[in-house]
This record gives sequence, structure tokens and C-alpha cells, in this order.
Amino acid sequence: MSQYLLAIDQGTTSSRAIVFSAQGLPLASAQREFKQYFPKDGWVEHDAEEIWLTTLAVCREVLASKGLKAEDVLAIGITNQRETTIVWDAATGTPIHPAIVWQDRRTADYCAGLKAAGHEALVAQKTGLLIDPYFSATKLRWILEQVPGARARAERGELRFGTVDSFLLWRLSGGKVHRTDASNASRTLMFNIHEQQWDDELLQLFEIPRNLLPEVLDCAAEFGATSPELLGASIPVLGMAGDQQAALIGQACFDEGMVKSTYGTGCFMIQNTGATPVVSQNRLLTTVGYRLNGKVTYAVEGSIFVAGAAVQWLRDGIKLISDARDTELLAEQTGDACGVYLVPAFTGLGAPYWDPKARGAIFGLTRDTGIKEIVTAGLQAVCYQTRDLLEAMRQDGAAEPSALRVDGGMVVNNWVMQFLADILGVAVERPVVTETTALGVAYLAGLQAGLYSSLEEIASHWHRQQRFVPRMADGHRSKLYAGWLDAVQRVRSEG
Repeated sequence: MSQYLLAIDQGTTSSRAIVFSAQGLPLASAQREFKQYFPKDGWVEHDAEEIWLTTLAVCREVLASKGLKAEDVLAIGITNQRETTIVWDAATGTPIHPAIVWQDRRTADYCAGLKAAGHEALVAQKTGLLIDPYFSATKLRWILEQVPGARARAERGELRFGTVDSFLLWRLSGGKVHRTDASNASRTLMFNIHEQQWDDELLQLFEIPRNLLPEVLDCAAEFGATSPELLGASIPVLGMAGDQQAALIGQACFDEGMVKSTYGTGCFMIQNTGATPVVSQNRLLTTVGYRLNGKVTYAVEGSIFVAGAAVQWLRDGIKLISDARDTELLAEQTGDACGVYLVPAFTGLGAPYWDPKARGAIFGLTRDTGIKEIVTAGLQAVCYQTRDLLEAMRQDGAAEPSALRVDGGMVVNNWVMQFLADILGVAVERPVVTETTALGVAYLAGLQAGLYSSLEEIASHWHRQQRFVPRMADGHRSKLYAGWLDAVQRVRSEG
């Protein structure tokens, strides 16, 4: 029996496929970036067809690079950018509108109206989330309202809604399967995380026809199988999780109190809270960590909209660097006290502020400020925002983590990891395999296929590559962070 696992990691800026061994080691990967669309201030869109085509291309490419056939793959796991909303024709699979990305803020005024009408307590109680444009429901409603004929077609059962995982599964299965998993469903504002089902009261509030929605399964389950013509033979899809929950699994954070932070386009810190859904008093999110064999493990999450996207902006937007790898050397030359603060509120501020109308700014510029200071400030912003999340968790009474497990593209930068440990005052652990998002769904697929017997067996595959220990003086740490808080206050829409 083959023991190769194929992970599809469909992210915000690229689609990737990685082949893993049974030991959880990446053997080959393929990646393709796709275009980002910004049609209006605060609007972010993707071409869903391009998402599909790049995903299919990297799956074919990674198998070919290892000389593998579809028959060599035991199972597929899918992980995805969460909350991004796609509506497609049930007969043809053709999207009726560009995908509205999780970063998109077009429904900010509608969300403000719902909050003003007093609906947020109900929504938070049922979903663990806040009323915010970040989540899928208001994006879905916008499409139904704005695309001519969409609402009538939805009522007639002619359309399907899904987050990216559902859309890919639909396409991979040749339109046979419309399913999602509990972790992705929990990010839509329409799913009751206590009852583990779509909630009729929420659907009524957001004016969403129920027949649009996918069936919700565990994170390790029989989701379906690929059409044989796509990859050469049919492969079962047995694992699925939203990217941040997948990283929680890939980091083997299976014990209550364990914390991981992922640095991709955004930054997402999640703490495992076990069987109990903990309600934050500091505007963090209560969410499904994972659901296995019908049993839910909950988590508390803080979401930052811009992390790696800030480096991408420095490279592509204002062209201060030509390669993201250049940032480490520039920061080493600058040091940690350059006096410049970059607040990357390009699409508002996420947790714990939840201010969709805040906008980015750079503070502390002087005559001798140059490229390296601005770049360093961009890197530091990621770490300061992580401190914001950790402070919120501390204020909620969460246990102090013994270490923060980190992953994602940015964690290869040693300067950032050391500054992160310094500004948090907590040790930072980087694993051998940093692509833990893809690894997490590979593990889920392997668990369902019987390749792994338990979460304990999966945890035994986690290995630390490097540990970064805080070495900054407390006074210096406090001074730097106070400067950050001042900068954030200046960009707040109500600040």
C-alpha cells in the first residue's frame, strides 16, 4: 500500500501542493502565485477559476516531479485560505462572481448596521465570532444582493456557496460532492459551534437560503474522491481543515493550553482550549480547532490581517526590496530601536481591535530614515501584532505558554524570530517542517486512511529545529511596545 500523502494548500497569494512521507516529511512541492485584485478601497478579490487552475496544475506538477502516479497516493488533504467566499453554478461549477477574499472590507457598513441593531451578542453566542466583514456570511449576502438574478437562482437551488475548500472539492470530484469540514464551517458566521450545524436563526438574519450550503463533516472523513481524468486515477480526499486549524494540527498542539502562531499573508495565533469553548473578553475568537470522530476540540484565536503581506507590499507595492530574503540582512544592519513604526492596517485592523476603517501609516520618520529602517519596521510590526494577541490571551486568563510554536513562510527569518521572542518575553520554537498547514491536512488524511493510529502517534513526528530565547531587557521591551501602541492608536478610526 502506498504511504504517500498529497496536501493541497490553497493560500491567499498562491496555490501549493506538497507530497509527504508517512513520517510527515515533505518530499516534493510545487507552487504557483495568482493575481490579487483590488477593485476599490478595502476590496480584495480573486479569480476563483484561477484558484482552481493553479491548484490542479501544482497537483500534476508535484506528482510528476517525484515520478509518482495517482495510484501511488494514499489520500489527499485540503487546506485553504478561510472565509474567502465563492458562489458557483450548481450545474456547471462556474463562479458567478469573483471570490471575495477574507481580507475584503466591502460589507463594513452592513456589519456596523447589524451591530447597531443589537445582533452581535446573539451571533457571538452561537458562532464564537464577531460581526465583521472578515467572515463569510456578509460576503455571501453581498453576492446574492449585487449579482443580477443571484438571489432568485439561489432560492431555486441553482447555486452553491463554499469556502475555497468546498469549491476545490466540488471541482476535484467533478461536481459530485458539496461538503466542507467543521473548522471551515465555523468561520462563516452561519454555523452553530455548540450544536455543530448550520443555524436557521443566523441564516434568517443574514438572508441566506439553506440550500446553498455544503454538508459539514469531521476534519478527517470520507469527503469524496477525485475524478480519474484529473490526475490519472481517482484519489480519495480524506482530510480537510482551514489553514490555521490545519497548522494547529501540523504543530501537534493537541494538549489544552498549547499555542501556535502562523506567519503567512496574515498572522494567526491559536490556543487549544480542549473540549470547552472559552469565551474571550478581549475580542478574540472562539472557534473549532478540529473535530474528529464527532468530538470537538475548541480553540481561541487572534487574527492579524497583514503579516507577510507587509513584506510583499514592501517588495511589490513600494519596491524597497527586490526579494523578501533581503529583509533579514537589512534588519540586522538596523537593529531593533530604529524609532520607526509601520502599522500595516491596509484593510483595517484585526484582533484585538477589529477596526475595519483603520488604515496603514508609518510614524517616526526623520531626515536620516531610509529603506532599511522602514523595512525593519515592517518586520517588527508582525511581532508587535503578535504581542497584541498574546496580551489579549493573558487578559482572558489563559495559561502562560511555555513556548510559542511558529510556522509559515516568515519564520525562516532568524532576525524576526529573535525579535519575536524578545518582544513577547516567551521562547519561540521553529519546527523542522515549517509548512505545518499542509502537514496538518496530510496528517488528517493519513489518520482517516489508517496510516496513523492516533494523535499521539502524529505528535511523535514533531521535531524542533531551533529555539529562540528572549534576551531583551524588560525596560527596552516595554519602551518599544509602548511606541507601537501609540502608533496603533493614531490610525484607529475612532482613535
